[in-house]
Amino acid sequence: MGTPWTNWARTATANPHRVEHPATAEELAEVVANVRAIRPRGSGHSFTDIAAAPAVALDLDRYTGITEMSGPLVTVRAGTTLRQLNALLDRLGLALANLGDIDAQTVAGAISTGTHGTGAKLGGLSTQVTALELVLATGETVRCSASERPDLFHAARVGLGALGVISTVTLRCVPAFVLHARESPERLDRVLEEFDHLTAVEDHVEFHWFPHSDNVILKRNNRTDEPAAPLSRLRHFYEYEVIENGAFGLVCRVARALPSTTRGLNRVCGNLISERVYRDASHRVFVTPRRVRFVESEYAIPRTALHDVLEELRAAIARLDHGVIVPIEVRVAQGDDIWLSTAHGRDTAYIAVHQYLGMPYRQYFDAFEKIAGAVGGRPHWGKMHSLTAPDLAARYPHFADFTALRDTLDPTRKFTNAYLDRVLGS
Repeated sequence: MGTPWTNWARTATANPHRVEHPATAEELAEVVANVRAIRPRGSGHSFTDIAAAPAVALDLDRYTGITEMSGPLVTVRAGTTLRQLNALLDRLGLALANLGDIDAQTVAGAISTGTHGTGAKLGGLSTQVTALELVLATGETVRCSASERPDLFHAARVGLGALGVISTVTLRCVPAFVLHARESPERLDRVLEEFDHLTAVEDHVEFHWFPHSDNVILKRNNRTDEPAAPLSRLRHFYEYEVIENGAFGLVCRVARALPSTTRGLNRVCGNLISERVYRDASHRVFVTPRRVRFVESEYAIPRTALHDVLEELRAAIARLDHGVIVPIEVRVAQGDDIWLSTAHGRDTAYIAVHQYLGMPYRQYFDAFEKIAGAVGGRPHWGKMHSLTAPDLAARYPHFADFTALRDTLDPTRKFTNAYLDRVLGS
């Protein structure tokens, strides 16, 4: 009997024969060794079918927690969610230097798909990894780091689950810190004029653009030695639960039911932005509760191409047959040396486009993909795109190195699925 599964965005489904829930390293290795095909599925928070298991699904929900701590280096089991990890690190007086705005993912899933936050002097989550343990197709557990099997380390930090099953992740943490958060209404053209300066002087900058207007929410988060002064519980509940999830969810449902209202409702939302200023523990500032479901595509482009891409995207949105209700998110990251990192070899700007679940998006996403592709854009591995292995090989200098290593470690394709066949080749 199968075990039906779907991801958070309901864009991918699977019906694996069974689901394995190992609780120890020994059980994990035994499970991997004794099956012909298996796929780790993390929390299912990717928008692609990267986690879909065609045969046996591996769920590491019983394989969680910190196993070792040595100064700032913390080793954590792969099934630990970022939410769990943030709480554990907080109790130890530690934190991750940078995070995205979702914490539902497992540690292994987040690094395997290239999860990132924002910060011109900071990389994605995988750049904070100093060592990994993987269970290979044979059931053998191997360790890799910058000095130990360095090629595997360069590949596995964003490994798509294609090389083996991550068992543990060692992360370089930092002392726990407070962020001074400032969120304010701005105009798109003004933000773009100042963007290079903003990203140079602020620790973390991002903005959310309401695409049927010039309105943006500008978010600036900076490290501070001042004590935390968080939003009151009442204000926090009002801002995030009542407004960002409850009221915005209602607006999205109206737009879905009455498509002709979408553009006007998007402009109204952009005009209702209010200012928020507070200080809180870093992970409570980085992470935002998201209960309004949507579909998403995100491309990493060269920082130097950001203005031109947004200008073309603005023109493309004006020509769409349908409106867009969810804002566009823009973030930045420092270049890195990880083989399949979307920021490999270049300072990067990230543009993420969204649409509320059940509303038309294909024309929009296709137009965006074409614009981003013209400047060598690389799609987020966990978000919607249509590229195939030949397309991606041209955009990653080490793509052939990665696939050659995959051939060596998993020649029978124990870890593959339809998504990996498409993006890496079968």
